[in-house]
Amino acid sequence: MLILEDILYGRFAVEGVLEELILSAPMQRLKGVHQGGAIFLVDPTQQHTRFEHSLGVFWLVRNFGGSVDEQIAALLHDVSHTAFSHVGDQVFERPGEDYHEQIFEEVIARSEIPMVLEKYGYDQALKHFEDHSLLERPLPELCADRIDYTLRDLYHAGMVGLGDVKHFLTSLTVEGRQFTLSTDIAARWIATQFKKLNEQYFKKPQYLFANHRMAGLLKDALSNGTLKTSDLQLDDKAVLHKLRSAGYADQISSISALEGFETFGVKGAAELVKRRELHPAVSI
Repeated sequence: MLILEDILYGRFAVEGVLEELILSAPMQRLKGVHQGGAIFLVDPTQQHTRFEHSLGVFWLVRNFGGSVDEQIAALLHDVSHTAFSHVGDQVFERPGEDYHEQIFEEVIARSEIPMVLEKYGYDQALKHFEDHSLLERPLPELCADRIDYTLRDLYHAGMVGLGDVKHFLTSLTVEGRQFTLSTDIAARWIATQFKKLNEQYFKKPQYLFANHRMAGLLKDALSNGTLKTSDLQLDDKAVLHKLRSAGYADQISSISALEGFETFGVKGAAELVKRRELHPAVSI
């Protein structure tokens, strides 16, 4: 049995197929993939990772009655993210921020995950993501993925406290295989916080600058052969090491130092961020 501790949800235990999946190489790699992309280079306080987010999404699905298949899908939904997370979408010009979804099956297939799933009889768990309505829902609806990254990013940005998170969770419920809220107050709160996250965090000028500059650097390294596309399935630290070893140390340092920030096109970069609004359902 594996005991896990999450900053938002506390301590919980996993075993069997879920334990083996968490300990697998693809999941462990996510410990080195920052949730916010390259923003940690300009704001060292932003160190939370895709691993923490994946565990959080899993916890929400399990805690609110999701099947083991859906728990597995929740745990693994982000294993195909490139280094620097959604910076990969800028590199490969995916405005829908779905590059990791396009390569998901390929990444899974070349890992040990299919063997683990087959061992426990869950080899079909990743075949029907459209059935996992707790895990993923289209905007502007609530889902485990959206709930966790909203709460987690807000918390690490200092925009909400643990008390706010815990109070919100008391209003969270499920009706008809869909997350809903028990009060209008909770619905307004999360909608307001989601808007704040999008406007003040995702579009923070320094964060836009860091991710834009990192995307350009990665594009250059890929075009001249310094990096291969497969290198982006390493973690952030490993990719940075490759880049520094190939002569990109000054460019990386310039991102951290915000060199050129005063002439950076903030408005244009902000327009490239996927538009998001949240209108959660309220229980009747």
